[in-house]
Order: sequence, then structure tokens, then C-alpha cells
Amino acid sequence: MASSEGLTLHCLILALFIAFSKVHASDPPLTLDYYKSNCPTVLDIIRKEMECAVLSNPRNAALILRLHFHDCFVQGCDGSVLLDDTITLQGEKKAPNNVNALKGFRIIDKIKNVLESECPGIVSCADILTVAARDAVLLVGGPYWDVPLGRKDSKTAGYALTETNLPTADEGLLSIIPKFIHQGLSVADMVALSGAHTIGKARCVNFRKRIYGDFVATAGLNPLSQHYLSNLKSVCPPIKGSDNNESAMDYFSPNLFDNSYYQILLRGEGLINSDQELYSSVFAVETRKLVAKYAENLFAFFEQFSESMVKLGNITNPETYVNGEVRRNCRFVNT
Repeated sequence: MASSEGLTLHCLILALFIAFSKVHASDPPLTLDYYKSNCPTVLDIIRKEMECAVLSNPRNAALILRLHFHDCFVQGCDGSVLLDDTITLQGEKKAPNNVNALKGFRIIDKIKNVLESECPGIVSCADILTVAARDAVLLVGGPYWDVPLGRKDSKTAGYALTETNLPTADEGLLSIIPKFIHQGLSVADMVALSGAHTIGKARCVNFRKRIYGDFVATAGLNPLSQHYLSNLKSVCPPIKGSDNNESAMDYFSPNLFDNSYYQILLRGEGLINSDQELYSSVFAVETRKLVAKYAENLFAFFEQFSESMVKLGNITNPETYVNGEVRRNCRFVNT
């Protein structure tokens, strides 16, 4: 017999899905061969530049993947996250949820510069970021997926939406799920996309409450977990001033895209609260099963992650198909 918590969460998910399904009911006008005739080398160029970036620093893969996620959750995948502030436009970069979380902009700038030399005015920044995220994952051992193309760049940004749309490190499961449902993404998508943290790092300010709070309750008192917790506390002391110190969210293989992130959650050692909630929350009836599945089966994780990344990349900003453009510089709207 299903628990009352499970039924409550199931009803919430169903209600949210019905409420937002109309927003994402139709497929975006994207195609795999969008640049076949006017910029046939686009994928090769992006891949080459990403290879250089990841070779120079494997962490660049995580930076680009996070940049793509933050772009798509605000106004859809429209390159709005790449816009700098100007006198007439407030970008998203300095929003509280982005200002210390996002890097990698120069990598996208470099790719854009090469493409402008090869195919001027053809390839959108939104498409560049989406393909670069796929290549980033692939270059650190993750799966491949085909990326539909044809996005336009937004002429606006969504500063205020970063506060309402983006999940945060300290959120609980019941707060995070609606944010994914709002984007047309399922609970399975949410759990799979969270697996991107297998190559990510978190700042002390985002895991201080966790390690001085319920970490022991979820991880137990075994010596290995206690040693890990001790290391985390040395990186992130309780007093402020160390907010920008960082720790890998997957301490086992931080530069390899694999399923060890889920195995860490099974041990109750998730670095940030929103991750551990996927397994330890009283409401984690469905998500707990998925975490266990992906922890055991790398292929199942890769398969769902690939499918979910396509769905993420297909979140649209309808406005761009009417008033969008292909920016010459990803940081500024064309004049």
C-alpha cells in the first residue's frame, strides 16, 4: 500500500504537470541539419574548441554544463545568460543565484569568435552553448546525444526569473520538483539532470548548513563518512569568510562523468541539501528508486541523462522566434 507521503507527492506532480503541460505542448522548430548548407563545420569547430578548453582544465566541462542549465531555466535556451549588463539592459550574470556560480563565458566567446570568422552571422550563441554542453559531457567520459539546432538569441534577459526558476542548494524536494515541472521536465529528468553534479563543485556557502546540520543523520557514524565530514569542515569552517572555498560534489571521481554521484547519495554523503534530498527526503518515494537505479546501472543513467538533456535543450523562448537574432557578440544585443 502506498504511503500518504508518496500519494501526496504523486498528486502534486500530476497537478503541476497538467498545469504546465500546455506551455510545452509543441515541439520547438529545431532540426539536426539546421546549419548543413550555411555552416557545415559548426559542430567540428565547437568540438575542437571544447577539446582545448577541457584539456587545459577538466573543470571547464562542468562550467559550460552549468552555464547551459542556468540559461535554459530562465526564458528558455536563448543565450540570455550570456548577456552583459548595459545602460539599457540588466543581464542575468549578477543575479544572486548566478553571480558567484557561473563561469566559462570566455570559452563561449572564443568559440563564437571562431565561428564568426568561418560563418559570420549564422550560428546563434544559444546553439553554441547547447552544443558545447553536450561536448563538455562527452569529453569527460559522459554519453553522446544529437543536438537539434536552430535557436535564436534573445534580445532580453530575465534577471528576476533567476530567483524564481533556478533550484538552489538548500531547497527541499517539494520546492525543487515544481521548478522542473514548470520547464516541462519530469521527476526522472530532474534526478538524471542532477547527475551532472558528478563533475561539479560547490562553494562553502552552499553546503555549510548541510555539513553542520543533518549530514551525520544521513551518512551515519562510520569512520569513512566521519573522515569525509572532517575534511569538509576544514574546507568550510562555520564562521563566514570562507564562503568561496570549494569542494567537489563527487569526491570519488570529480573529473569523470560517471554514476558515482548517486552512489555517494546512497551513503548519505551528498554535499548539498538539494542533492541528498533526492534520496533521504521523506517525500523521496519516486526519486529514491531512481537514485538507486542510476547508482547501480551506469547505462540507465547515461540513457536517461541523454534524453533529459535533449528535453532541456528544447525548452524554448517563443519570443525569439519572432524577435530573436543571431548575435555577433554573445555578450551584447546587436545594434
